[in-house]
Amino acid sequence: MALMLLPVLIAVAGAFTLALGSALQERDAIRAPGHQVARGGFLLHLLRQPRWMVGSAAAVLGSLLHLAALSSAPLTIIQPIGVTGLLFAIVLSAVFNGRRVGPSQIIAGTAVMAGLVGVLSLFPHAAETPTMTTGVALVLTGTALGAGVLVHVTAHWMNSSARAILLALAGGAAMGTTSGLARVITANAHTDWTSVIGWLTPLALVTGVFGALLMQNAYRTGHFSAAYATLLITDPVVGVAIGALLLGEGAPRTLPAQLGALAFTVLAVAGTIALAQVRHRNPEAPRGPGSTGTSPNAPTR
Repeated sequence: MALMLLPVLIAVAGAFTLALGSALQERDAIRAPGHQVARGGFLLHLLRQPRWMVGSAAAVLGSLLHLAALSSAPLTIIQPIGVTGLLFAIVLSAVFNGRRVGPSQIIAGTAVMAGLVGVLSLFPHAAETPTMTTGVALVLTGTALGAGVLVHVTAHWMNSSARAILLALAGGAAMGTTSGLARVITANAHTDWTSVIGWLTPLALVTGVFGALLMQNAYRTGHFSAAYATLLITDPVVGVAIGALLLGEGAPRTLPAQLGALAFTVLAVAGTIALAQVRHRNPEAPRGPGSTGTSPNAPTR
């Protein structure tokens, strides 16, 4: 376990930095012009916003730290740690908006941390270098992209809360798939750096960018905490599933360990859901089917 300490610390630092970046991105995602569910050009507009770019730089740094942790530890360890980013996001949101962190948030945060520690202690910690064929990677990527496109197309007709959850589910699935591909790429690069030059790398990049588009649209609904919480549940679930089912990283084998992992997972999810409910919808978020990114009450730039 001592060898796992550094990757875990790197993963926690990545979770904080990613949460900071996402919190900084939220306002510009909401204020950007366009329909409720914006297309690819939406990202081009955001690229011209200084605050969003700072947030993006923080998010990229957080992702790089996450990749560094994945290169030295299994998905079943690193992915669940990302859920701690919700704690950071809630605190950062309170700081940015001049609010205090209440007792209910502390209790919910403690539940998330206890659930994470329990899950981490019960999953086996495989150290073998993972492998994945191009065919399997194409199926994974195609499934994530196909599901994301379906949600993106149908999200226009959903209410804001359902739209936030479903977009974040699809975005989290894409991010979890990216993490699975990145785990294989970075782990194999330790022994042969040329392994980075292969089909897995462009597949990971495409899936990651598409996941980012879905998440910006989820933030755009004004339900930032709910969207971020959904991302931080879906991403590790998909990543751990890929690690356990496709990369040979394993899962708890005995019935008591399986039941314990399930109970700890439920505790972590319950705490995450409770944290997601502490913030009301951002009043600047677009409201009607024909709405642009700025509400009538939003301050002008």
